[in-house]
Amino acid sequence: MPENKNIPNPAGPGNYPSDCEITAGFRQMATAQNDEDERGYVWRSCLPRAKAIKILLVDVDGVLTDGTIIYTHAGDEIKAFHSRDGLGLRLLQEAGVEVGIITARSSEAVTRRAKDLKLTHVYQGIREKLVVYEEILKKLNLSAAEVGYMGDDWLDLPLLTRVGFAVTVSDAVPEVKKVSHYITRRPGGRGAVREVCDLIIEAKGMYQNLLARYLA
Repeated sequence: MPENKNIPNPAGPGNYPSDCEITAGFRQMATAQNDEDERGYVWRSCLPRAKAIKILLVDVDGVLTDGTIIYTHAGDEIKAFHSRDGLGLRLLQEAGVEVGIITARSSEAVTRRAKDLKLTHVYQGIREKLVVYEEILKKLNLSAAEVGYMGDDWLDLPLLTRVGFAVTVSDAVPEVKKVSHYITRRPGGRGAVREVCDLIIEAKGMYQNLLARYLA
């Protein structure tokens, strides 16, 4: 078998790798390709927009969660949040970007999550999201170009068509995808928010500085 120079050869030059080593080599190449794809052309093209963002507003159901709503026998509502999304939002705040929630539903779970993440801009039970958006612009003296919004359904369209950086998740409805500047590789509730946080942090030039704190 001739040596394939494109596949890492752990057996060393001049030696034939085993089937397991060839498989491992292909896996290594695939992992590297996935990493490159995630920060590919679309990612890079969004960096200028992301750099201008001073606040990221996010929807809850379908974005911070996978959209599933569970009721207990007592009538309480249960939501599941992804830990990596939470860390991403914390890191984003460390990078100097404010974070807010605007959701059409009201839930104690969201109140608890917002408290854990130390979020000060939390709006629940809001179906007319545009009103809250305009209130935030005035309150923080921001322009539309300085606001990012992440949503997944029709209720989010008024904001997505106005903000400087419109983002949605991979499993959003088609109408939302059409107006979004960036569509995450991950679905809602499964690390999609973290992906966007990483993009903004990189655009701000803070990615390596924040990462270094955890490597020390």
